[in-house]
Amino acid sequence: MYTLLKQEGRARRGEFKTVHGTVQTPAFMNVGTSAAIKGGISSYDLKDLRCQVELCNTYHLHLRPGDEKIKALGGLHKFMGWDGPILTDSGGFQVFSLAQLRTISEQGVKFQSHIDGRRIFMGPEESMRIQSNLASTIAMAFDECIENPATREYTKRSIDRTVRWLRRCRAEMDRLNAAEGTINPHQMLFGINQGSTFPDLRIEHMKQISEINCDGYAIGGLAVGEPAPVMYEIIEEVEPYMPKDKPRYL
Repeated sequence: MYTLLKQEGRARRGEFKTVHGTVQTPAFMNVGTSAAIKGGISSYDLKDLRCQVELCNTYHLHLRPGDEKIKALGGLHKFMGWDGPILTDSGGFQVFSLAQLRTISEQGVKFQSHIDGRRIFMGPEESMRIQSNLASTIAMAFDECIENPATREYTKRSIDRTVRWLRRCRAEMDRLNAAEGTINPHQMLFGINQGSTFPDLRIEHMKQISEINCDGYAIGGLAVGEPAPVMYEIIEEVEPYMPKDKPRYL
């Protein structure tokens, strides 16, 4: 649950309560890609540093050591010795970053593992199942991070598909949260706004995904090659259309 405590202009001060603890916003989310911070900082160090929330990578953990193994060990929190909130990204960014190793279809994405070359498939349902096995606090919806620059025609097709994928993510997460044996039946889902650098398509997409009941909303597909002023412009354009009663993630 998100509570807006104070707002000044567009700046917001809030409190985001989760099953694994409360996050005071705005907050910086440190990146523990493979369930650890590079450089030798342990989960216990992070607690001493008053870190509030940690991010882990669905794609990398699926490949190594494997989400089924992590589930068998009791989920990410036990695996990494961290009891605070964890956000897992969906694997969608790898659609962008592994462009030479993947094929996108309506069903999802076929990847070639960057580790051993084996073929794997990930779609909305697969991403939700992997993240449910990881038992993170917040699961990100499976989306396509659109390459920049992109044509308007491709961007429109992509955001329409991402809306359809979000509906499938919502349905699968609801099923998983109600299933017997789920480690975290309170797992949250965040939708992701895309639209490249086209403000009108960004706004259109934000309106569409805000109609799908998510626990929070992210602005994705930025800091991927566009100039910083363009990033800020997109944020300014999209922000008024984001739900006021939900947390936001860049």
